[in-house]
Amino acid sequence: MSPAGASLPIVLVPVGTDEDALDACLAALDAGTPVGTRVWLADDAQAGPRAGAIIERWLASTRLQAAHTRRAAPIGEAAHIDQALRACADADVVVLASDTCPAPGWLERLAGCAARDPGIGTATPWCNAGEVAAWPRSAEVAPLPDAPARLARACASLAGETAPLPAAVSHAVFLRGDALVRAGGLDGASFRSWQAALVDLSLRFAGMGWRNVLCAEAFVARPREGMPADGDMDALAVRWPAWHARLATFLMDDPLHALRGRLATAVARLQDAPPQADLFASVP
Repeated sequence: MSPAGASLPIVLVPVGTDEDALDACLAALDAGTPVGTRVWLADDAQAGPRAGAIIERWLASTRLQAAHTRRAAPIGEAAHIDQALRACADADVVVLASDTCPAPGWLERLAGCAARDPGIGTATPWCNAGEVAAWPRSAEVAPLPDAPARLARACASLAGETAPLPAAVSHAVFLRGDALVRAGGLDGASFRSWQAALVDLSLRFAGMGWRNVLCAEAFVARPREGMPADGDMDALAVRWPAWHARLATFLMDDPLHALRGRLATAVARLQDAPPQADLFASVP
């Protein structure tokens, strides 16, 4: 393992059922993540034979230090991710949805964001389908970016910048290991979906003094937003009665408007660069 890979968080990828998206995710992960990074593909008995073949082929060729596990029977998304996070003990982990395409430099930037401020419990990158962390428009699903390396270079202009979020978002999130241990992990008994369990975890982190932030220098693309399971939003409302009003206020006030505009300006400045430049760019 390279020193860079050894110092980075573990990347946990809960394997989903979309085979084409999984294939694209693994390709982007391999292309945009430092050699030797620890990656765990954790399958809650979701992947079919074709997905299994995709995973086997990727494991045989990847530059990353990757492992794959598959349960014999499913236990549910939130419970399965909680089980995997507990196996990581107090290590820092980035949970990456298996239908995403991380842009180059994504992991180093998330890790750097968290390293600069020990008070950060979760760090979420921008996403075209990122709800409160969405770009170019808040809470809207935009098309997948057509030049992710160029977008990554634009995000680099916001290096070191963070902004408070009401909760982390499920496309990709850095989780501080010691905070996760102290908070008691995910509540896989009360919530079925990763999306709802992550909101609950974020709010517990905040109650214990850690911050949930946007990492403005990183971007992870996704074709769709994560969806809560039936009953999960009701369970959140019971446990956190002020949550829905807080979320609505954040979306209406749009405190990320200026930061989103700065990223749009940086993207516009790069629009005239020749497309071939993306193939050879060095992304910090």
